[in-house]
Amino acid sequence: MTEEQVEKYIKEDLGMEPRHDCYALSEAINYIAEDLEHDNELELLQLLIENKPINRLMTHSYGFHTSGGRAIIESIQNKYYEFTNTK
Repeated sequence: MTEEQVEKYIKEDLGMEPRHDCYALSEAINYIAEDLEHDNELELLQLLIENKPINRLMTHSYGFHTSGGRAIIESIQNKYYEFTNTK
């Protein structure tokens, strides 16, 4: 997932202006997707910013985050901050 794809998704699909660094967000999502061997980066973006469940990764149970779902979100956030600090 590229920086442009993240920005386009936030602007066009969500109708919002990005408030965070789209480059760092795309890099963090790509890193975690590779780590999880999950080939759909868009699902990880949607989990992070829209709280959409990813059934294959069992991120939610009865509408709430599972411990695995929380760990994925925290991992993306931590990587995001690593990438924003390296610029």
